[in-house]
Amino acid sequence: MKKPVFTGAAVAIITPMHQDGSIHYDALRQIIEDQIARGTDAIVICGTTGECSTMTDQEQLATIKFAVDTVAHRVPVIAGAGSNDTAHGCALAAGAAASGADALLMVTPYYNKTSQAGLVAHFTAMAEAGGIPVILYNVPSRTGVNIKPETVKKLSEHPLINGIKEASGNIAQVAQIAALCGDEINIYSGNDDQVVPLLSLGGKGVISVVSNIAPTLVHDCCKAWFDGDTAEARRLQLEMLPLSDAMFCDVNPIPVKYAMNLLGWEAGKCRLPLVEPGDAQKAKIEQTMRMHGLLS
Repeated sequence: MKKPVFTGAAVAIITPMHQDGSIHYDALRQIIEDQIARGTDAIVICGTTGECSTMTDQEQLATIKFAVDTVAHRVPVIAGAGSNDTAHGCALAAGAAASGADALLMVTPYYNKTSQAGLVAHFTAMAEAGGIPVILYNVPSRTGVNIKPETVKKLSEHPLINGIKEASGNIAQVAQIAALCGDEINIYSGNDDQVVPLLSLGGKGVISVVSNIAPTLVHDCCKAWFDGDTAEARRLQLEMLPLSDAMFCDVNPIPVKYAMNLLGWEAGKCRLPLVEPGDAQKAKIEQTMRMHGLLS
């Protein structure tokens, strides 16, 4: 049995930016402190929501180190360190581990894709370069490649492959992974609208976008499930749905950064090619946040 890197709700945290596009570290510190104070169980830094795809390697590793130092072992820090170039991914993995991250989040190769055998070789090489626990990240809508359950089973045999963030949206596939891998892989939801369904299949939690704006809600949903209060977990999951819908009304992290600015955080804008949400999306985000009492 592999001990989970975390149990509950991890925030896929945004990376706040200054007006000139540089990283706003003071704002990031404040957001991290607020997340921990409000019950978030882990910090995922430099993931998709953190805009790692438009960071230089130096920026990414500096941001990981900043998060590690700010968190100071209060909760686990999971660092995005994947690439579609295995050698590049190995360098990022080693750098993130040297920066003090507790675990690594590694996305499937995008654009050049690869075969299932290639996925095994790719993730094995990057895991061994990092030398710390790895959470695989399966998000075929973004990368164009799906990690099949049989491939997850093969990868789960490696001692450093600890978990998988499943964002395929395919509950049947998640069930197959759970059946094949048992306690050798820890499953996390990568979709805020599917937290309880994945927990019901033995999942250990969620890596959440909604947690940026409503960390207590997502934490409490997971906690209710693990406390055995399935009715409350279901209620909170359903309460979460409109927020999840709003946070994905445009390409992530466009909506959540806009929402964080509405809440008074100095989140700034996304880096190009991501742009501000349109008027209809802005109205939907604001209306949903007011409905949930997040805005007066």
